[in-house]
Amino acid sequence: MGMSVTISVATEQDAEQIFKLQYLSFQSEAALYGNYRIDPLVQTLESVRQEVTSDCVFVARLGEEVVGSVRGRITEDGAACIGKLCVHPRLQGHGIGARLLRAAEGALAQERGAKRFRLHTGHRSEGNLRLYRRVGYQTVGTSRGADGVEMIVLEKSAGTYAATA
Repeated sequence: MGMSVTISVATEQDAEQIFKLQYLSFQSEAALYGNYRIDPLVQTLESVRQEVTSDCVFVARLGEEVVGSVRGRITEDGAACIGKLCVHPRLQGHGIGARLLRAAEGALAQERGAKRFRLHTGHRSEGNLRLYRRVGYQTVGTSRGADGVEMIVLEKSAGTYAATA
């Protein structure tokens, strides 16, 4: 009998597993861009701990193992910025990323008053772009990360959350 993946709010005790998972999960993104200095790979454990404490952070668990994570926070302009969505490579393609995204959107809208959601992904990250567009995000611009990677910026209204939940 297999275990099912559960989604829950991250606790401070999850920070180290999130940190390790993020490092593992973003290796493919780094390879895609030939850049191993992307933010998720250079973030410190202490910084992850601070985000777990202050931001809206969800994890996907398979038993006791953290196999997915996502973070969100409200920005100065009132949008909810969602980031560092990652799923263990062996479990990608099974809907865990979409479930994490819905959990973050729900909490950011209901508990923190978000009126719209914003996220970004690298311009070559076709799998990420497919997921985000499938759940209602639309391209609103581009930016360049501190690491030099060209990013696609996507947004959707918090009102569309119910339609994708």
